Amino acid sequence: MSNQKKRNFQIEAFKHRVVVDPKYSEKTWNILEHAIHEIYNHNASGLSFEELYRNAYNMVLHKFGDKLYSGLVTTMTAHLKEISKAIEAAQGGLFLEELNRKWNDHNKALQMIRDILMYMDRTYIPNSRKTPVHELGLNLWRDNIIHSSKIHSRLLSTLLELVHRERTGEVIDRGLMRNVIKMLMDLGSSVYQEDFEKPFLEVSAEFYKGESQKFIECCDCGDYLKKAERRLNEEIERVTHYLDAKSEAKITNVVEKEMIANHMLRLVHMENSGLVNMLLDDKYEDLGRMYNLFRRVPNGLLTIRDVMTSHLRETGKQLVTDPERLKDPVEFVQRLLDEKDKYDNIISLAFSNDKTFQNALNSSFEYFINLNPRSPEFISLFVDDKLRKGLKGVSEEDVEIILDKVMMLFRYLQEKDVFEKYYKQHLAKRLLSGKTVSDDAERSLIVKLKTECGYQFTSKLEGMFTDMKTSQDTMQGFYGCHPELADGPTLVVQVLTTGSWPTQPSITCNLPAEMSALCEKFRSYYLGTHTGRRLSWQTNMGTADIKAIFGKGQKHELNVSTYQMCVLMLFNNADRLSYKEIEQATEIPASDLKRCLQSMACVKGKNVLRKEPMSKDIGEDDAFFVNDKFTSKFYKVKIGTVVAQKESEPEKQETRQRVEEDRKPQIEAAIVRIMKSRRVLDHNNIIAEVTKQLQSRFLANPTEIKKRIESLIERDFLERDNNDRKLYRYLA
Repeated sequence: MSNQKKRNFQIEAFKHRVVVDPKYSEKTWNILEHAIHEIYNHNASGLSFEELYRNAYNMVLHKFGDKLYSGLVTTMTAHLKEISKAIEAAQGGLFLEELNRKWNDHNKALQMIRDILMYMDRTYIPNSRKTPVHELGLNLWRDNIIHSSKIHSRLLSTLLELVHRERTGEVIDRGLMRNVIKMLMDLGSSVYQEDFEKPFLEVSAEFYKGESQKFIECCDCGDYLKKAERRLNEEIERVTHYLDAKSEAKITNVVEKEMIANHMLRLVHMENSGLVNMLLDDKYEDLGRMYNLFRRVPNGLLTIRDVMTSHLRETGKQLVTDPERLKDPVEFVQRLLDEKDKYDNIISLAFSNDKTFQNALNSSFEYFINLNPRSPEFISLFVDDKLRKGLKGVSEEDVEIILDKVMMLFRYLQEKDVFEKYYKQHLAKRLLSGKTVSDDAERSLIVKLKTECGYQFTSKLEGMFTDMKTSQDTMQGFYGCHPELADGPTLVVQVLTTGSWPTQPSITCNLPAEMSALCEKFRSYYLGTHTGRRLSWQTNMGTADIKAIFGKGQKHELNVSTYQMCVLMLFNNADRLSYKEIEQATEIPASDLKRCLQSMACVKGKNVLRKEPMSKDIGEDDAFFVNDKFTSKFYKVKIGTVVAQKESEPEKQETRQRVEEDRKPQIEAAIVRIMKSRRVLDHNNIIAEVTKQLQSRFLANPTEIKKRIESLIERDFLERDNNDRKLYRYLA
């Protein structure tokens, strides 16, 4: 093993000095400055960018960054001042072209300079908090070109002039406009906004203010809206072609304010062409345009909605209170349906199915339909007409559409219980006379009413259908027990449950002897098979088929009411009878007897009787004979009764009284339900709660609610508080 001596060497310090030529920075900068000149003068093809980058790199490395940066600013500024002069010298339409060309040149030069000075951009500039090269170039362009005293105002006026020319129908160079506007945007949002957008919006406001004034003086509403829509679309298109996308909302706001918002009321109320005329004439396109334009401005749709509502309520009020229109209930309801269809179409086709407009439509209908206290009756009469004859040959789908429309009107009624009363009466007549067009349609409407108002509303109506079915079974049983009756007159009895059917006064009438005997047999059979029941005959609701032979032996089968049968059978034993004699023999009430005789003696084609003296009305001194000359091409002749389609005044009062009586227990039940739940409640809150609970059936009268409260206090359901008389307590 070698005994070689170990040596350890350790460097304690090392100083390396690089001596830089004092003229180095000057020489290097001169090279770079020359390169920048060449770039701006379009002579960059002979430059070595690698060498230039290395020179810039070394200057920064040798701490000459300040000199490099300040030299760059000075050199670029000098070039831009020369560029500014060239742009200023451009005449007319060449001005923007020159500006755009010089801008493109500046951007190319800036990109090359930025590449050369990349190292400075990455190190020196962040450390010394200077502006980066590219941003510096934009700022210098802004300060020396755009904000140049001779360019600034000229540029703005040129751009605004071109926009104005385009607005007045001239074709401009949109590509050039786009480039120049983009230049302003590239220089920063503040440059675009302050140097162009702000004055552009001000000038636009003045332009549209003047134009809207001119248009509104010479155009009707529809034409004005077309022009406003076109202008709005033009401005939106202008933004897409050469303005900043953020300008769209601002310029459209200007057009909307000047052309729509400032003239809103004048437009909707414009004589002969405003909103009301559009509604009357179903101008869907104009209405849709108005809706789409007005929705863009504050309170625009509210203005349309208010005018529409006001017009609709006024026309609806006229419709439901016009005495002429009240003469025909079916026509009355049809007009309501037509009006609803009209506005449904407008809202659907022109107002984008806007829910607020639909709500306004519903509230308007609810307002005016309840102005006429007979609306529930008329709607029921309309249903009656349709289900008797109006739906013959109509498809199931169309039947459903009609019934749905009826239900829509029904929902508007505040007094649904009044409708129920009339509907029950009309349904009873249809069922008993067998005149309903379709059982399916009848049941469908009852299902709809049940869905709308609940089981309680329709339970009695459903009971009527049950009675009709039960009656068929009863008659089969009756004739099964009495086969001997098969050869005589046929009796068909419908047994109606009291409570399910409308209450009818039990009117006595002297039936022909053979029919009276048959009715007694049925009574004995029915009471023998059902214990604890009582029958009362409703002769005013029956019909009869009787065979008749006239003067020359013509034979006919007459379909008549029970009253008419009683009258005709009298002529088997007499040739001439006075009114008084007929009244005494039949004991038919006077009003019914007069209608009965009128239908048999005064209706052409149905006049099986003749009377003296001849007149349209029945008098108590009239005499009646069989019309031996009666002829008809039909063997079976139906003789209807002259019916007052609408109720007489006493009948109306009676119906109203029955409705009021039926409401009393419902109001009391609601009060008890509420008090049972709340235990203690003040007067005003009881009124509010009861009204709310019952509004699906009727609008409860506060006075009637107060009376029902008093009645419940008397019967010890409630008591007043000793200290506060307006406070009530529930007594369990």
